[in-house]
Amino acid sequence: MRTDGDSWDINTGVGSTALFVAAARALAGRAADAPAHDPLAEIFVRAAGPEWVDLLEGRVPGHPLLTPDFGMQFQQHQIARTRYFDDFLNAAAATGIRQVVILAAGLDARAYRLPWPDGTVVYELDRPQVLEFKRETLTEAGHKPRAQRHEVPVDLREDWPNALCENGFDPSLPSAWLVEGLLIYLPPAAQDQLFDAIDALSAPGSRIAIEQMDPLPEAAATAMADSDGGSDWVRLIYNEPRSEATAWFGARGWTGERVYLTDYLQELGRPLADGVQQQSLINLVTVVRP
Repeated sequence: MRTDGDSWDINTGVGSTALFVAAARALAGRAADAPAHDPLAEIFVRAAGPEWVDLLEGRVPGHPLLTPDFGMQFQQHQIARTRYFDDFLNAAAATGIRQVVILAAGLDARAYRLPWPDGTVVYELDRPQVLEFKRETLTEAGHKPRAQRHEVPVDLREDWPNALCENGFDPSLPSAWLVEGLLIYLPPAAQDQLFDAIDALSAPGSRIAIEQMDPLPEAAATAMADSDGGSDWVRLIYNEPRSEATAWFGARGWTGERVYLTDYLQELGRPLADGVQQQSLINLVTVVRP
């Protein structure tokens, strides 16, 4: 399990999950009919070291990302949520929003790969090591941002709202917020503090896309702890009851909707992978401030 004072970078602890997630996106996105494609994910994975290259080249068939009880579900989860958040940002841009904030950005390369309208500014918040790795890797590969990209090197346990505003964010303008793959790594109280900060910084017309997960039942947690790959993931999360995002923001005047990942996969016409059904607990939320 997590501890409140732990430290990490791109190659250790929670930071290493950014590579794990990027590898899942790269693998799952190879199919021609995949719900989403992120060609930049493979660039990050190959730059991370020979063990990651071996995974992409099929030389480690026993890797956790390739196991039927965890890995295949995890791949499906990552590529489906990529589609959901891509669609969210494209829709936000279509409404005229030109200010985007990606919290715990990790190896999210949407500033480089989505078709942003002129004048769009994307703020990426994460630890400096992660942002540096991303920038240097994509620059070396010849990729440039398609929007104005502002790095905000800050730990979300610090005063990130002030750091965001100091880097040019304007709370008087509507904004689109991405909270993807983050909440389960926060204690419940820290999640509420995060929601409070987003609410305070969001002008009318703002919208937020959030990934959240119901707590794992004891039997499911045990099964995942015993699975190949799932055990490492379970140790990194805070598996505790917490505020449900749609209800939390709804009580503050936002309107929203959520969909469970299993239902969303069915909407996309995707069959569910076999194994421990962590997918049945994951849900995706969009809320809008009138």
